[in-house]
Amino acid sequence: MADITTPELPLAAVDMGSNSFRLEIAQIQRGRYRRSEYYKDMVRLGAGLDDQGLLTEEAVQRGLECLRRFAARLVGFAPAQVRAVATQTLREARNRDAFLLRAQEALGHTIEVISGREEARLIYAGVAQLQPADEPRLVVDIGGRSTELILGRGRTPVRAESFAVGCVSLSLRFFGDGRIDAEAFRAARVAAGAELEEAMEPFSSRHWQQALGSSGTAGAVSQILAAAGVSDGRITPEGLAWLEQRCIAAGHVDRLDLPGLKPERRAVIPGGLAILQTLAENFGIATLAPAKGALRQGVIVDLHERLVALKRTRPSDMRDASVHELQRRFDVDVKQARRVATVALALFDGVMPQADAEARRELGWACDLHEIGLMVSHHDHHRHSAYLLAHVDAPGFSQSQQRRIGQLVLGQRGGLRKIEDALASELLGWQVMCLRLAAIKCHARTDVDEQALTLRLRGRDAVLGYDATWAKAHPRTVFLLEEEAQTWARSGPRKLLLPR
Repeated sequence: MADITTPELPLAAVDMGSNSFRLEIAQIQRGRYRRSEYYKDMVRLGAGLDDQGLLTEEAVQRGLECLRRFAARLVGFAPAQVRAVATQTLREARNRDAFLLRAQEALGHTIEVISGREEARLIYAGVAQLQPADEPRLVVDIGGRSTELILGRGRTPVRAESFAVGCVSLSLRFFGDGRIDAEAFRAARVAAGAELEEAMEPFSSRHWQQALGSSGTAGAVSQILAAAGVSDGRITPEGLAWLEQRCIAAGHVDRLDLPGLKPERRAVIPGGLAILQTLAENFGIATLAPAKGALRQGVIVDLHERLVALKRTRPSDMRDASVHELQRRFDVDVKQARRVATVALALFDGVMPQADAEARRELGWACDLHEIGLMVSHHDHHRHSAYLLAHVDAPGFSQSQQRRIGQLVLGQRGGLRKIEDALASELLGWQVMCLRLAAIKCHARTDVDEQALTLRLRGRDAVLGYDATWAKAHPRTVFLLEEEAQTWARSGPRKLLLPR
């Protein structure tokens, strides 16, 4: 079997966008990005959100069929070689968890829902990899249900934001019956401007020297303008005005006959055009050049960097930097967090010695951040910690991973019924037990002997070990451990057995 930490190994990114699903397979060799395969399917998942915010079964089936096709190409890829991310539609969908269960089964790999800012960060990573430059730049990505704006310089994103307006959602709202007229364009621009207004100053032209348009809408408009001879592919206010007049003259999306326009893009081009006009007019964009990179390339770059990090003696990537920043922001007792992490990881290695590096790191991050809720209140601080972890912006983390870590932190104390559903996962169950035991052992907030407790398997149950001398010296800790064993006996998926 290939070493999954080999940096040159082929990597795959699945981008589950609101308009299209994409699969890209590539390698990064000596710093150069080399794409070997690319597949795209116009799924229109975002158009399948009903008035109640639920994905229709028709849209779900389109998505599942596409993912099954992708899965056939990913046969032989190890889980660490694949990263699948979902964006705005699944951030919004109320039935996303039910869809994700079916989608992960179809794809055969974990799917992560990423936040808008994380999406923006990854978009910039893709652009910076494929189109490096030193000058300050604005990158614009108009997707199906969201628009990302990123200011950056070199490889570093300085500011990244996501706004809930995209070519699908705006087209459905203002051109939903297919008719195109000047009044609909005016109304669409007002709506787009209302969503983007707060970004007008921080992303204004005084902050950048070059503007790039990434992915779908910008690419489609660029191709139209180039094919019609209006420009060399660069998007200008004059080119956008020309395209609006052509759309109005057609009168209906079904009659749009524009050079370079793919049939599957007709229904969403008016909404995307209205967003581009709003950006050009209000953000001072005289020229928007098509970008070479996009979200899927950024996902591969990020995955590559994670695999490279695993080869270090102490693996570290952007997520570790985010954890340190959260500790600083919420004034975490770092020494206590480190004590708890050291004990928890030692216990975890006793019951899950074959666990992958990511499982250990998630437990470590949960330990590092299990007390951030103390900044809110000492009462039920574990609930505050879990809420913060599920909702705070943490670059490098997906929303899905933040929720898993939040579940771990929620389970650090008290009864187990509040995380009963999560404990159905054997891995998470062991992580919770190790975190709880570590918090108990370190409750006095003084230096501890991390080897004093051991944990091993006995069938499905766990056996906690400690010697009589240590127990005699720590009667209060033993008392808490006995209470913990009773908690697992009442409602845990396994028993915690103590020395007699």
